[in-house]
Amino acid sequence: MFGAGLAVIAGILISLQNVFNARVSEKTGPWATTTLVLGLGLVCSLPVFYGVEQRSLFEFGDVNPIYLFSGVFGVGIVFFLMRGVTLIGPAYAISIALISQIVIAFVINTGGWFGFEASSLSWQKLTGIALLIGGVLLYKLEKPKEDKPEAAVEEERLRA
Repeated sequence: MFGAGLAVIAGILISLQNVFNARVSEKTGPWATTTLVLGLGLVCSLPVFYGVEQRSLFEFGDVNPIYLFSGVFGVGIVFFLMRGVTLIGPAYAISIALISQIVIAFVINTGGWFGFEASSLSWQKLTGIALLIGGVLLYKLEKPKEDKPEAAVEEERLRA
């Protein structure tokens, strides 16, 4: 249950971060925002690391070197989600990102990739993913309300 709570907190933080990033990028640009966000993350995480961990930052042990490039993914995550939020809105962009996360996690889990134990493929899992995708498509089908200029609204009111 603790793990689920941590995942909920992460989901909240991801959504807020992407909305905030989109607003910052309107003033600074997407690459400046990406640099600022990740640089600020480094500045905030270093004191916590040195306060909590009792080892060197560069002790990797027997970690597969390819896994050390996950920080590069962070650059893509911040940049692409920020741009998605700016272009199509937070709910739609984050919903699509969530579905792609679930699909990729499902493939990794089912295939037993990257050292995880393989899990079985089931119709329940496939149905769940299909329902998620269907939900996002249904959400997107909603017609957006058109913002009319105040003069047009007033003109319609006078005609009625």
